Amino acid sequence: MTQPANSLPSLVPVGVRVEQVDLSYGDNHVLKSVDLDIRPGEFFAFLGPSGCGKTTLLRLIAGFDRADRGRVLVADRDISDLPPWKRDIGMVFQSYALWPHMTVARNVAFGLEEKRVPRAEIGPRVAAALEMVGLSGLDQRRPAQLSGGQQQRVALARTIAVEPKLLLLDEPLSNLDAKLRIQVRRELRSLQQRLGLTTIFVTHDQEEANTVCDRIAVMNHGVIQQVGTPKELYEQPANLFVANFLGTANILEGGIDSASRIFEAPGGLRLPISPDQTVVAGARAVFRPQDVAIVEAGRPAQPDTATVSGTVSWREFLGAGVRYGVQAAGTEIVVDCPFHAGDVLHEDGTAVTVAIPHRSVRWLQD
Repeated sequence: MTQPANSLPSLVPVGVRVEQVDLSYGDNHVLKSVDLDIRPGEFFAFLGPSGCGKTTLLRLIAGFDRADRGRVLVADRDISDLPPWKRDIGMVFQSYALWPHMTVARNVAFGLEEKRVPRAEIGPRVAAALEMVGLSGLDQRRPAQLSGGQQQRVALARTIAVEPKLLLLDEPLSNLDAKLRIQVRRELRSLQQRLGLTTIFVTHDQEEANTVCDRIAVMNHGVIQQVGTPKELYEQPANLFVANFLGTANILEGGIDSASRIFEAPGGLRLPISPDQTVVAGARAVFRPQDVAIVEAGRPAQPDTATVSGTVSWREFLGAGVRYGVQAAGTEIVVDCPFHAGDVLHEDGTAVTVAIPHRSVRWLQD
């Protein structure tokens, strides 16, 4: 997608605040005291498993749902009581919601006509929106004549044409195949950056959120578990749910000797707790597969590194690396090893030693 010569007017980025929002459907408490502050021009994601409340929160911002308590502000204006058509918010639905009997141009023009935009302005704005999403020349086709990626761009163009203050995307890539999803998400990010339009993206796919978004709100059971950049969430998860949901995490249960500040897992693995870490009773040891290593058996332990003996129980060859499951210390430890041409792989049943640097361990609770 290239920048059009006659582009749409500049869109002024706005901030979004969600304050103490609660929403229930009967006995089902869907959103629980949700507080969020989304910055102007930010590409922000609601990320979580199915049923966590992320789509409900998006619909609440759009005006399709009403909170039992709390409010939503866009550009410091309370829009909680406004109907959807008065909020100046554009939403791209998972299904794209294109009119099958209309051409691409008519689909894009539809919102402008509903807003009573002067007819002389509609044509140029439709052309600019289609050029912005790389669909110039396809204006007379119908949705059935387009690929899934092209249909998604039409839905985007229709939304952009009305110059919304805020863009909402409800799992817009879920209908695309894996290869096309990668291409379109890059295009989405590029377009959002060019427009400078504050965008909220709902997904259950952590890879999508990590690759396109500035910050992410991780949700579970209607509660915001943590907000941060992809790097912050991955390296510094606030709890076990965030650690487990964002990537793969090794989670070891055990007991803590408060006097010696030693964590001991079943099987004899002992991990010291550094003086600068506060660890409460019931915390578990958490570390990422790429932060540990398989080392030569009998090799002396490195300073500030714990070692534990185990047996390879499974292996996955991933091209750039190899993922091993190692039965050790009464549990399974997942280890990611980089792969280089000619490397010898560990076979199932091989006795190995896993090295765990102390600095890679975090202590988390539910």
